[in-house]
Amino acid sequence: MNSHVIGNVHAGGALKRIHCAWNVAILNQKNRIIHHGMRRYASEVEHMPTIPPRRPDVTDGEWDKADQKAVEQALKDASKISRLGEKYGVGQVILGKSQEELEQLALEDGQPAYRGKQLKDAVMKGTRHVRDISTIPKSWRETLISKGVETGRSEIHHEVVSKDGTRKFLLKLFDSYVVETVGIPADGSNRLTVCVSSQVGCPMRCTFCATGKGGFARNLLPHEIIDQVLTVGEAFGERVSNVVFMGMGDPGLNLPSVMRAHQSLNKDLNIGARHITISTVGIPNTIRAFAEYDTQSTLAVSIHAPNQRLREQIVPSAKSYPLSALMRDCSAYFEMTGRRVTFEYTLLHGVNDDPAHAEELAALLRANGNMRSHVNVIPWNPVDDSEFKRPSRNGVRKFVEILEKNGVRTSIRVTRGLEAAAACGQLRNRHQAEPVTSA
Repeated sequence: MNSHVIGNVHAGGALKRIHCAWNVAILNQKNRIIHHGMRRYASEVEHMPTIPPRRPDVTDGEWDKADQKAVEQALKDASKISRLGEKYGVGQVILGKSQEELEQLALEDGQPAYRGKQLKDAVMKGTRHVRDISTIPKSWRETLISKGVETGRSEIHHEVVSKDGTRKFLLKLFDSYVVETVGIPADGSNRLTVCVSSQVGCPMRCTFCATGKGGFARNLLPHEIIDQVLTVGEAFGERVSNVVFMGMGDPGLNLPSVMRAHQSLNKDLNIGARHITISTVGIPNTIRAFAEYDTQSTLAVSIHAPNQRLREQIVPSAKSYPLSALMRDCSAYFEMTGRRVTFEYTLLHGVNDDPAHAEELAALLRANGNMRSHVNVIPWNPVDDSEFKRPSRNGVRKFVEILEKNGVRTSIRVTRGLEAAAACGQLRNRHQAEPVTSA
């Protein structure tokens, strides 16, 4: 991409500023919920818009100190979840806890240990309220309710269905925030994929992303991630076979919750680790940290550009995590795990889809050794209020042909649910003006 095109993209407003004007007092109320996790505060924000705001000092353009503070907030939030566990949020929840933890809960209440398994089985089979767990004594149900124990299931706030069967859900969390999750069926097979969110909002500000137009509120707790998968499976009446962490937020900023949820999805829902993909735009130190979890799941890195200059235009955070450092970490991941890295490349018409970009991408992958790299080419999904354009089919085909000619394994992600606000975060953004009211 030449400097003329870069200049047009920036000055023309494709890096368009979308910033919600929020009253500082309301933000303080919201923060009380995030930090204390007390349900008694939830009613104070029941009429708030559903999209989290950006920090007042975070604006579009180059990555700066304010952006870095937002990222540090997310990492600190993830660490807090890891340290405090159930104390961070609404209190004790059943969903996401191991059978051993629930057995201990039963023993503490003077119940036989096997009651813990009954709790777990009931919630994993779809029971949404403790009062409805009929397999345990009524007296213990009342005890659990009095202690504030909850199942951990969220409410469905809104749903849209596309013609191809894709279904997108907005789930209302305990503090009245909403997150998106998507169920994607496969034609002619029993494959059902769930695209899950890992954060409420995202601080990474990728320019083409609907979620990036807002701000970051908090990381999701493990049960809030698992709940998304249960919701989709129940809605379709089918077993979920695949999970991709490609919804709202960057999993790399919330690795403790993501990996705790991963454990439950794998062990409790029997979703094979090789059928789980965790996607990140790249957060310093997290790719190596993910490798240390020693999981068989796929790492997908959202690269989106073949050089540093263009990547900073598309992914502003690349300024603090240069492409060269990202590629070194990907090489280290391959050496540590023996598993190939998938690189996601969103094609934006007239921005990063030139044949020269394909040649440059192939050269970049060759220069970083044999990682058995695979490139997933993603034609951009239209987003409201964006000046980016979807590439032509011919342009996508040419880009892929060049990569394959250079020996790069390549696939094209089939776009699903275009008419259902398919882009990550877009359905939530369309509902940002609607108040979320308590049930």
